[in-house]
Amino acid sequence: MSKRRSRGDGGLHWDEARQRWIASVTTGYTPAGKRIVRRGSGKTKTEAKNKLKEVLRDHEDGLTVAPQGFTVAQAVTDWLSYGLSGVAKGTADKCGYLCRGHIIPDLGARKLRDLSAEDIDRWLADKAKRLSTRTLRELYACLNRAVNRAMARDKVKRNVVALCSIPKGQDGRPSKSLTLDQAKAVLAAAEDTRLYAYVVLSLLTGARTEELRALTWEHVDLDGRPDDDPPAPPSMEVWHSVRAGGDTKTRKSRRTLALPLRCVTALRKHRQMQDRDRKRAGVDWHHTGNVFASLAGTELDAANVRRAFRRVAKLAGLNPGDWTPRELRHSFVSVLSSSGVSLEDIADLCGHSGTTVTEKVYRHQLRPVLLNGAVAMDRIFALG
Repeated sequence: MSKRRSRGDGGLHWDEARQRWIASVTTGYTPAGKRIVRRGSGKTKTEAKNKLKEVLRDHEDGLTVAPQGFTVAQAVTDWLSYGLSGVAKGTADKCGYLCRGHIIPDLGARKLRDLSAEDIDRWLADKAKRLSTRTLRELYACLNRAVNRAMARDKVKRNVVALCSIPKGQDGRPSKSLTLDQAKAVLAAAEDTRLYAYVVLSLLTGARTEELRALTWEHVDLDGRPDDDPPAPPSMEVWHSVRAGGDTKTRKSRRTLALPLRCVTALRKHRQMQDRDRKRAGVDWHHTGNVFASLAGTELDAANVRRAFRRVAKLAGLNPGDWTPRELRHSFVSVLSSSGVSLEDIADLCGHSGTTVTEKVYRHQLRPVLLNGAVAMDRIFALG
């Protein structure tokens, strides 16, 4: 006759459906009086008992035992559903695209508790063969946040993603600027299109494409204040962007830019065209107040602007696949630098908090500044 186990030793039984031995023990009771049972399973009695000992050891150490069937796909889906509240829609859509396009297909079936740092290293190394370093950083961030959320909800004991580093990926698409002749060709090609005012403002003021898409008529002054002392020229307040909360990158990003005469003329023409759109739309018009809007008054998204700009680039004789609206801002820097405007003034106009970003991102568009010092010294200390 077998010896009866002592109270607290738990139980051991064969699960026919799973074809495994199950060791279990009661560790306490919930506030409702329901027993809290911890279990360990194995192909043999010894394996099941050892697994239960591991579970109990974690329990005694204060570690919650993670569910065995919880997968990476479930963790990522949970994060996409509930962990992105408060972020801009564009950011949430981008995270969803990255997760559903790369993380879930490659790692989704893996049980989260079995995911190892080696799995992440191999996955990132494989992605680095095809993706840019920036995309790798974004993929890493999405997975890291998803696993962090799962860990905070006792689905896994630790986040192995945080143990991994991001490899260097492929070189991203290099930024470039239009030459002066190309810029003039783009302005001429855009003149009879709905994007004309957008192109003029972006090229002549250096405003970011997301700032222009969020610009409202309330923040545009086409008349200026000539009677002030000193007189105030026509201007636009670039204070809002599509970022969550309406904030911009830095406090310096919130700036008021004087409008060149060509911008004022283009905006007046654009407002007349928008008034005609509003009358045609009637009750279907959306009163958003946006300067750049659709035929129904709704705000344009980045894809709308890209498609329209590619048509303009083609009319200007450029390869439309080689250019994006963002490069109008780079062209703004290039034109100013070629005209002798200082790096500090260009940084102010671009809304950079200092000259570091201007130099780092737009260096290929900047005129060499060291040459200016030599020219000045030759003029001051001229020979003979």
